[in-house]
Amino acid sequence: MLAQVGDNVRLARLRRRFSGTLVAERAGMSRATLRAIERGDAGVSLGALANVLHSLGLEKDLAHLAKEDALGRTLQDAALTTQPRGQRR
Repeated sequence: MLAQVGDNVRLARLRRRFSGTLVAERAGMSRATLRAIERGDAGVSLGALANVLHSLGLEKDLAHLAKEDALGRTLQDAALTTQPRGQRR
């Protein structure tokens, strides 16, 4: 999955015809860190990825991470079901 994210970042950079050096400079990181992001290296911080996305004008994409959580919603809904109450006296 991280490799796919890295590919997406690389493709976004290339579509904009930005060099790796330019994006790394704008994101405040080394070219090696940008390469690690584009490879999907798990050791790169989320902050570094956020800086690159911001440099590409894609910072709003972060808001979509884990937004659609079908399993979580199912579990939450299951916990919200009401239990039958006993009779009042």
